[in-house]
Amino acid sequence: MSNEDMWKAYSRGMAAVMNEGGVHVSALLLRSYRQLNLSDTEAMLLLQLMLFGESEGIEFPTMEQLAERTGSTTRTIEQTIGRLMKEGFLTIDERIDPVTGIQSEQYNWSGWLLKAAEWAAEEKRETRRAERRTVKRATDPGNIFSVFEQEFGRLLSPMECETISGWLDQDRYADELIRFALKEAVFAGKLNFRYIDRILIEWGRNRVTNVDEARAHSQKFRGPRG
Repeated sequence: MSNEDMWKAYSRGMAAVMNEGGVHVSALLLRSYRQLNLSDTEAMLLLQLMLFGESEGIEFPTMEQLAERTGSTTRTIEQTIGRLMKEGFLTIDERIDPVTGIQSEQYNWSGWLLKAAEWAAEEKRETRRAERRTVKRATDPGNIFSVFEQEFGRLLSPMECETISGWLDQDRYADELIRFALKEAVFAGKLNFRYIDRILIEWGRNRVTNVDEARAHSQKFRGPRG
């Protein structure tokens, strides 16, 4: 099984566990809903749908019931449900009673559970990546993260580590070019990530790809250092 398949299986397993039993609000749902761009109103509506369905046996509550329970208008409920369905947090399933043949509808919030589980899996994966980067910095004093820490005189924050990783992995700046940009910032007395980023962007615009080109570009705006 590939790593990607493993994480997908982990996500589905977590979603299944959260959907078992009575009205159980997983801490993960409460911890992740803002990260999933759900508002407080939307999250509460989803929780009320869970309560109606699992505790009260009302699988398809009316707009009036939901409005009364949440203190919203029926129009607001309709708009909120529409948005949740559009974003994949909620669906409406149709089912037919095998005995009576009567067709009915029910709300299905498993999309929310799966999205929360996928977020948790990605968070765990990012944590492991950060741990590996930390181990690498500890075992390799010459790597770029350690060089930055030496110049800044402190440990880098997670966001600063992500910035350096972005320069390397997304922007594709050469390791040596980033190190030289750091030296330029030190020389200019502006030791901060925003200034270093501006240096790299300026070099990128001028198709500077190595240290020699960067040094020549810099000397156009100032004389030799002596």
